[in-house]
Amino acid sequence: MDNALHSEVQGIKWPALPGGAGAARLATLFQLEQTQWWPEQQIRQHQFKQISTLLQHCAQHVPYYRKLLGASFKPGNLEQQWLKIPILTRDKIQQAGNTLSSERIPETQGKARLQRTSGSTGKPIETLGTDITLFFWNVFTLRDHLWHHRDLTKKLAVIRYTEDERAQAPSGMLAKNWGQATQGLYNTGNSAVLSIFTPVSEQVAWLQSQAPEYLLTHPSVLKEIAIYCQNMNIKLPSLQEVRTISESLPDGLRDLCNKVWGVPLIDMYSTVELGYLALQCPEHNHYHVQSEGVFIEVLDDNDKPCAPGETGRVIVTSLHNFAFPLIRYEVGDYAEMGEPCSCGRGLPVIKRILGRYRNMLRTESGEVKYPKLGIQDLYKIAPVQQFQALQLSLSEIEINLVLDRPLTKTEKETFHNKFQKSFGPDFHIEIKQVGSISRSTNGKYEEFLSKL
Repeated sequence: MDNALHSEVQGIKWPALPGGAGAARLATLFQLEQTQWWPEQQIRQHQFKQISTLLQHCAQHVPYYRKLLGASFKPGNLEQQWLKIPILTRDKIQQAGNTLSSERIPETQGKARLQRTSGSTGKPIETLGTDITLFFWNVFTLRDHLWHHRDLTKKLAVIRYTEDERAQAPSGMLAKNWGQATQGLYNTGNSAVLSIFTPVSEQVAWLQSQAPEYLLTHPSVLKEIAIYCQNMNIKLPSLQEVRTISESLPDGLRDLCNKVWGVPLIDMYSTVELGYLALQCPEHNHYHVQSEGVFIEVLDDNDKPCAPGETGRVIVTSLHNFAFPLIRYEVGDYAEMGEPCSCGRGLPVIKRILGRYRNMLRTESGEVKYPKLGIQDLYKIAPVQQFQALQLSLSEIEINLVLDRPLTKTEKETFHNKFQKSFGPDFHIEIKQVGSISRSTNGKYEEFLSKL
């Protein structure tokens, strides 16, 4: 494997001299290569130094926190005061609106950009990110590549959500590199992207035609692809590794990928609003918290920290978002804490993640595909607090919505038309307003649940 760095200086091929953003990513990655081996307590001390700086900014420039923290806020002894800061829920974010946005973003943080997510509890929210939060996203992507020794000169296939019409079947969208994280830093192989809403049979045909060494997609999609290949005896001989994102990993999927294709599965834990939360250890199947970007607490029902082996709510503080600070933010997932890792890294261990899982949609024609929900736009129709779609049969879809008021006739018709367009004319759509939506017995929240 020869992941040669890209050199910006004419005539200098080796050692390479990267420039611009690539050099900054590499310099930060160099720091992360050191900090991952620090003792956990040393990492925590530096996290709170960064949090202290962030909270001072919040107290001055973020209306929500200015009111919460008070004008007399002093960051001294922050660790001792930490548990007194109230947990920020999605309901509170929806209610706070623009008061969580910073009135003044430091110029060196770069431009702010809107981020929309349905989240792991089906509650849509809007936040802001900056050039800096995107920068750290790219750096942690590089860390993941290096941890798992990927050959960046090979081909990457991606099956995920995209609004770009060029990603439609049968050809998908082609690119000459692996994306922003490696751009200008490594000379990578090509990548190919296919819309996640493509039927599974067409996804497999596309993978056969592209013959990638690496595949990135959602666990629910990967599971159906693997089952289809197993049933049809399709091997995908070029494939070396699969990666999963966005949903919690179902039991048995790692073994299924190894059985069908003989390849490992590497999972990662991230959210739109926070970036990377944890990456899979290079030596084990559990996860290491990305402590240089986030401070994570896993709390029990009494808001006490969970010990290794205990499962609790995931509470996250983003260390570098000065545009829309998320302090002690409850993401809606549950996780099981793990013992310190035998690999020697001081980054805390998460043994298991219980978050969002999405079933696949099945049609009368026999197609299996990822359901197109468009949850991010629900708030434009009415103030939706929580959402879930149920497939009751091959022709029936039930939409459950949680709101703090009844839907108007116009809103209900708008929702009906939206979901009819999403699922297609062959489905009967019924809209229901409910008081709450609970998790499944295994702790997962399923925003699309198939009863078939």
